[in-house]
Amino acid sequence: MKKFYQNVFRLISSGENLALATILYSSGSAPRSAGAKMIVRSDGSIIGTVGGGRLEAETIQLSQKVHISHQAIMQDFDLTGNDAAGLGMICGGSGKIFIDYITADDPDMKAVYESVLSTFEHEQKSWLITEFMLVQGEAKERQQYLVLQDKTIVGGCQSSAEFINTVFGGLTKNSIHTEVRAGRHYIAEPIRNAGTVYLFGAGHVSQQVARLTNMVGFRTVIIDDRPEFANQKRFPEAEVLLIGDFKCLPEMFIDSDSYLVIVTRGHLNDGAVLEQTLLSGAVYIGMIGSKRKRDTLYKDMQQKGFCEEDLRRVHAPIGIEIYAETPEEIAVSIVAELIKARAEREKCLTQKK
Repeated sequence: MKKFYQNVFRLISSGENLALATILYSSGSAPRSAGAKMIVRSDGSIIGTVGGGRLEAETIQLSQKVHISHQAIMQDFDLTGNDAAGLGMICGGSGKIFIDYITADDPDMKAVYESVLSTFEHEQKSWLITEFMLVQGEAKERQQYLVLQDKTIVGGCQSSAEFINTVFGGLTKNSIHTEVRAGRHYIAEPIRNAGTVYLFGAGHVSQQVARLTNMVGFRTVIIDDRPEFANQKRFPEAEVLLIGDFKCLPEMFIDSDSYLVIVTRGHLNDGAVLEQTLLSGAVYIGMIGSKRKRDTLYKDMQQKGFCEEDLRRVHAPIGIEIYAETPEEIAVSIVAELIKARAEREKCLTQKK
């Protein structure tokens, strides 16, 4: 996500106005989870993605209108079964998308996004707040500002830090969320380097892992093909991505802040996920299972062209050895290893500065 915001700052610093699309929430088989972002430039070219297919095409069209009107818009979306099938999903999904207009000649916007990058650079946390009145789908009286960890506000803001703190319950959530107060909409996006955990598989172990990853500050995304397992009721504090098949994963924003945990319901699915994620730039890849299962999958990976150096990236069996047996104990083991991997990465980044 840091690279995405670097692009935003680079473009507005060069004098270019942007339409910036963000998925506010999604349910069912939406192609991307809440928080997914895409820049749409005035010529229709894009940076990032909101999932491809009809949703992305319509987002680009709406963004062109935003470039003309200079007014941000909020839009519901609803994918039919055919739309979802084309994206590798199993059924239709729905959600809401916000397309903001970022003007290069607004000095507040440059200050806000420069501070966003500073948040990443100094391993801190902040919240990007977008506030507006919604009139027939358009955002009127819009203002955007950054609330730093010490409650300092960067950018144009007519609300007090105390009010913002009250609206968002202390700004402690680890994923994008919205509030409506007195007819005014507030979108809060956490800016942090804590990392995103992608949990492939929505079984009992994942359910316990997700509880702990949220507690220790990770953003958490659940990926599974079973709606009875992958749903907001079982994972209330995580984002859920329902897919059609582990053999064809949708595009995800996996980068050097991503931690991948492979805990599907069988070695065939684990192998399919491993094959695809070995090509990613994730900082951590862990896979559940015995050493025997690991060795069998590694032979398959080598036959498909992966080398020993590729496979050394994988933590398998996953987790720190604490002789765990129950799903809860296994989750503690896994999250302990995630915390260790995050700390080692942060130490490495600090030494490079």
